[in-house]
Amino acid sequence: QVQLVESGGGLVQAGGSLRLSCAASISIFNDMGWYRQAPGKQREWVATIYSGGGADYAHSVKGRFTISRDNAKNTVYLQMNSLKPEDTAVYSCILVVRTNHYWGQGTQVTVSS
Repeated sequence: QVQLVESGGGLVQAGGSLRLSCAASISIFNDMGWYRQAPGKQREWVATIYSGGGADYAHSVKGRFTISRDNAKNTVYLQMNSLKPEDTAVYSCILVVRTNHYWGQGTQVTVSS
């Protein structure tokens, strides 16, 4: 059974930084990404890092967030800088293996103004 465990969330002031981690129970030589869901809103895509290299970002986080991976540790990271109150959400990672999508349980990020 594939398990993804996120960590690194917390409370931070606007302008601050956090680094989220997503540890997988299997090799992560696949596409992986981060989504977030704010209260009362639909889940939205944040960033993807591709197995072949390269990454994409949502317009709202481009230039502030950086996704990276450590394949030796089966871990994907999301470095979040210049955080804004509108970044407040539960952040979840996703691992795509062929047609299967695996999700973590999420970690809360709260940005105070």
